[in-house]
Amino acid sequence: MTAYLLRRLAQAVVVVLGVVLIVFILYQVVPGGEARAVLGPRATPRLIREFNHVNGLTQPFWVQFWHYLLGLFQLHLGYAYTYTEPVWTLIKQRLFKTVLLVASSLVLTLVVALPLGVFQVVHRYKPSDHLLTGIAFFLYAMPTFFLGTLLIIWFSFTLHWLPVAPPAGSPAWDVFTDPRAFIMPVLTLSATSIAAFSRYMRSSVMDALAEDYIRTAHAKGASHRRVLYGHALRNALIPIITLLGLSLPGIVSGAVIVETVFNYPGMGLLAVQAAGDDALPVVLGTTLVATVAVVIGSLLADVLYVIVDPRIRYGGIDR
Repeated sequence: MTAYLLRRLAQAVVVVLGVVLIVFILYQVVPGGEARAVLGPRATPRLIREFNHVNGLTQPFWVQFWHYLLGLFQLHLGYAYTYTEPVWTLIKQRLFKTVLLVASSLVLTLVVALPLGVFQVVHRYKPSDHLLTGIAFFLYAMPTFFLGTLLIIWFSFTLHWLPVAPPAGSPAWDVFTDPRAFIMPVLTLSATSIAAFSRYMRSSVMDALAEDYIRTAHAKGASHRRVLYGHALRNALIPIITLLGLSLPGIVSGAVIVETVFNYPGMGLLAVQAAGDDALPVVLGTTLVATVAVVIGSLLADVLYVIVDPRIRYGGIDR
């Protein structure tokens, strides 16, 4: 188990370093350089030279990259000249709100999708199974922005049940000032994941029920309920945990769309606004933070994988 986790940790470090290198290179390839992006198109060559000298941009590439890495360890992600604030200051004001949105979406997805998949197995090939399958395909094919727009039209403008957007105050817990405003963003972000996870759960349980150990359990006189929940379900969760780790990038990127549709004051909305304001350091800073968050989530999924599958704990699988 230790070797497995150390291998996953080493892979995560390589991924993060790769993304850091790409982000740093993007800083270098901005048309006209960082100085032109900061000082504007009318900056004189003298001002550009002075800016490059003061900020160490005349040093060799690898020296600049080393200083950039040292700055990241101190949470220095650059300075947002457009907003006259450090990038990390802007991000940390909104980071928890995005984490809250993504975490709530994941919890709702697992709480709804996993029992739904088991329910479909118990009632497989019956009308309820076919109905839920059709709904799952419909939600999976629905674009996130379109679903969010429909929810706003139905629940905000037509029924007047829910507010269009959550409060936009600075404190992280301001999203709970009116909890009703938190419902539609979470539902929108969860819809596609619920559809996908329920289908995978149904398929995974069906595959587990076809294994030899299930027939052996039935032959020993175990009830169908005990076989389903005591034997098949545990093994069916293994591919679901894998899917959880693989789906994190999609959920995080989906949060950008959801935050934009609902004007949710999170990190995704900040990135979209920064792109419109040509604030490149903010866009790249949010990209880097999102990458680290996804990598950490994937590592947690790997830990869950070890807990669920004893073959990894005892070295039975080389993954």
